[in-house]
Amino acid sequence: MRSCSVFLSALFICLSTLFPNGSSGWKKHLLHEGKGRLRTASVGDFTKDGVTDVIASSDSKTILFVGPKFNPLVIHENPDHVFIHSTEFDVDGDGDLDFIGARHREPGIIVWFEQPDNPLEDKWIARNVSTELIGIHSLVTVDVDRNGKLDLLATSALKTSKHPSQPTTAYPESLVWFSVPNNPHVAEKWEPHVFASGDAPGATHYLGVGDINKDGRVDAAVGAKIGVFPEGMYFAWWEAPKDPTKVWTKHLINEEHQGASHIYPADLDGDGEMDLVSSRGHGDGVFWFKGPHWELQPIHMEIRLPHSLVIFDMDGDGDTDVATCARGSLEVWWYENDGKGNFTNHFVATGQAAYDIRAADMDQDGDTDFVIAGDISRNVMWCENPER
Repeated sequence: MRSCSVFLSALFICLSTLFPNGSSGWKKHLLHEGKGRLRTASVGDFTKDGVTDVIASSDSKTILFVGPKFNPLVIHENPDHVFIHSTEFDVDGDGDLDFIGARHREPGIIVWFEQPDNPLEDKWIARNVSTELIGIHSLVTVDVDRNGKLDLLATSALKTSKHPSQPTTAYPESLVWFSVPNNPHVAEKWEPHVFASGDAPGATHYLGVGDINKDGRVDAAVGAKIGVFPEGMYFAWWEAPKDPTKVWTKHLINEEHQGASHIYPADLDGDGEMDLVSSRGHGDGVFWFKGPHWELQPIHMEIRLPHSLVIFDMDGDGDTDVATCARGSLEVWWYENDGKGNFTNHFVATGQAAYDIRAADMDQDGDTDFVIAGDISRNVMWCENPER
């Protein structure tokens, strides 16, 4: 087995050397390499100049890569702030984009960073959202309570902590959403609403949100990677009640998915029913569940450890396409939807691992590129779309 692993590693290195940008026409651009694993990268205009920037977490540093050249600027340094996932939105309503990062465990921390008036010169102030979760693996924003303001959802996947500063967690094996305080600049923490209280075991991973049952409310779905049912290996969704501050109703989708990680709602086949795009980031395969009965439809079942997934409209034809970078296969792919749920698989690049992938126009040329946080490849890079 060891000789086989050595051979595969050598093969991947050889392929990366022979075809450093893949054979697809996509060009890879390296933003950063670090000693530690880089597991998340958020994309947006973080400098108020109309150009796409990137914020990533590396080796206890939070780094802003300033577009269009993506020059690095360390905006924060703290050994406790090594983030596994992140998101971005205007937290304080001042018209610019702020950054939110989550530390996985021991202790579990969610922090928001206020974009200052002069983001390249002034200090980015870090403030706590929560220190009560543990096993945080996902952050996602949506207006849960329909008040016109974005809220923040997070996983709290583990039971206990071994860290002395957080021996227990208030919300083990749960899913939580937070409403932004009226004055987030002075609030010690954000108000938590536990909508899946203790019934989300199995090391839940990435949350997807949308109106799954078409009742006008925001629901949530998640994959749980480990264990034996009912402790893990499942995809499930939670139905929001009229009052979203109450406990939501859990619905199992399938409990036979070792390594389940990502699940995002979208109508893939244009039939008016919500479907669910999924991957097994700690197993194999990208696929979708056809709603409302959740029949599995394959997209790319052979891809190994697709621990990143993004849904978007790549070609501007009005339907939902999909992309991943797999940390096992070390490949980037995007999957073209014909509007009826039939997918054509397009190879992008090889020699790249990922924990996180984002779709954005990085070079302002009107098409969609990919930003990838590399995890075991210990880098942040972006793939340039050759279409234009």
